[in-house]
Amino acid sequence: MKDRILLARLYGIVDLGYTCPTQVVEMTRALCEGGVDILQLRAKGLPPAEVERLARKMLPVTHDHDVPLIINDHIPVAATLGGVGVHVGQDDDSVARARAALGLDAVVGKSTHSLEQAAAARMEGADYIGFGPLYATGTKPDYTPIGLGGIAAVHGMVDVPVFCIGGVNLPRLPEILAAGARRVVVVSAFLMAADVRSEVMRVKAMLPG
Repeated sequence: MKDRILLARLYGIVDLGYTCPTQVVEMTRALCEGGVDILQLRAKGLPPAEVERLARKMLPVTHDHDVPLIINDHIPVAATLGGVGVHVGQDDDSVARARAALGLDAVVGKSTHSLEQAAAARMEGADYIGFGPLYATGTKPDYTPIGLGGIAAVHGMVDVPVFCIGGVNLPRLPEILAAGARRVVVVSAFLMAADVRSEVMRVKAMLPG
């Protein structure tokens, strides 16, 4: 899975803030068929047993498309499932705790909201970082947008994949890439698209190979 993360350019998230549980499998399939390189399950507020149930429904689809599945925050769920990664936020568990639970070969990502946090996450041993939010976003309304100015700098600071996140969509993609982004995370622009597969394909086609 770590090799796949290094090659990945487009990161999708099945966020239960935008997708109801009954649509999870359908959305997973659409995102995978469209061409996401990584897929995360974000289910804030759901009990661990429900997160595990949904992840188990997603796994056959992600396996069929050879797309790594990442679980947001729920380290014990990821450990129980096996063969999945985990993503932790600044206010969640540490990278070290995730690594201890999942093993040295597991993928552990971390959210960062400044250059200082990005450097700290790398020192913690994160396999990749999310960097943002670039713009104001309904996914994390309490976070102040960091803008595009730090994108080039963060790529010069850390030697792990940097996925720019927060308000990323097709119209904004040219300026995000011009600012130095190489990888992006897209959430609501995919989940709320009239044609999810086509929207993923359009974004993927614009990303550097």
